Amino acid sequence: MKTPSLTCPALFRLIFLLLFAATSAHAAPVALANGTPTVTTSDGVRLYVRVAGQGRPCVFVHGGPGAGSELQETLAGPLLEQQFQMIYLDQRGSGRSASSTTKSYGLARQVQDLEELRQQLHLDKWVLLSHSFGGLIATAYARQYPGHILGLVLSNSILNLPASMESLATNGYALLPPAARAAVNATAPLPQRFGMVMGLLNQQHLMDQLMYATDSTAARVARIRPAQPANHDFAASLYQPGVIDGYLEDFTAATPTLRMPVLVLPGQADAVTGPQHQSFHFPNQRVVPMPGKHNALLESPQEVSRALAAFVRQLPK
Repeated sequence: MKTPSLTCPALFRLIFLLLFAATSAHAAPVALANGTPTVTTSDGVRLYVRVAGQGRPCVFVHGGPGAGSELQETLAGPLLEQQFQMIYLDQRGSGRSASSTTKSYGLARQVQDLEELRQQLHLDKWVLLSHSFGGLIATAYARQYPGHILGLVLSNSILNLPASMESLATNGYALLPPAARAAVNATAPLPQRFGMVMGLLNQQHLMDQLMYATDSTAARVARIRPAQPANHDFAASLYQPGVIDGYLEDFTAATPTLRMPVLVLPGQADAVTGPQHQSFHFPNQRVVPMPGKHNALLESPQEVSRALAAFVRQLPK
């Protein structure tokens, strides 16, 4: 696939509006060894981290971009913590973490933050569990640090951002009422067509139909939105030159070289991610389709729990 030119600020604000998973009300953090629920990176950015649960260590690599981990921590945490010692991290410029004063939000820096967190927690190996946009970061980390990976869990995860944008533009257009569809230029380049469709979906209040399989899930998410907005600096800065470039790589091409155990949990009706999981070729992968759309961790807890339990049993001792 030819990589589109994606430099428009308005476009990436629209990506943020669509993919940003609403954060939840604050949960009481478990203090780390230094007595605080934060770690500090080598360039001085404070990152929110909360550790909970028992089992193999597993860091949650949230999506958005810039959504933070609070939604899954609150709604899916009880399920996840039955299988793993969960490490909930808010990426720099996201959620409850601080911003980078130098606007350093590139993919390489996010990968470095994960590695510095592993070192500060004194872990030899861990599992990475990603959602949505977090799939790009998790897979980039696994490619750079395969020796520190016990396994990967890719829940509704994006490994090819342009492919997901195409899926969103096509399926979002189909959701629009006929009168609204007339405003979309079907021959426009992908970034412009994506922006038009997402803007109209916002106007028509149809975003939840893309994200969630049921109105009840959307309502659960809405009930736990915080009174004050979380940090959105990563999302707002994503379109800047030098930041977006790394995220446009097609990481499905790297999957045949990553030999750790991989569990792929795609949504059977996930129009946000699209069918790109069919292009994943991890040598040691298991694909378990989940009922629902873009939030299997929230919408299919029993199915996810069974898949995770089987995955944990196959991890190396």
